[in-house]
Amino acid sequence: MKLKNPQAKTGLLNRLRRIEGQVRGVQAMIEDERECREILQQLAATRSALQSATQAFLQEYVQEYVSNCLIDPEADQPGRREALVEELVSLLGKAP
Repeated sequence: MKLKNPQAKTGLLNRLRRIEGQVRGVQAMIEDERECREILQQLAATRSALQSATQAFLQEYVQEYVSNCLIDPEADQPGRREALVEELVSLLGKAP
């Protein structure tokens, strides 16, 4: 299955490129023997950015997957599908 929303795909790729830049920055900080505190701060920021990218991906991918594959559209109540997707994304966003 692919991302069907071209703006979502572009946005996700842009996020990942920024994260890639952050990781390269951390590598440079380690090579330059920067302070431990600075490196840890950047690692935490990178982890947070990756978590946000994961949630953005799940929001798009799971919406389509859950809507078409996991929930019986015939038994759907108005808004129920969207609520389940939001709950799933929220739960997955809390995972380590």
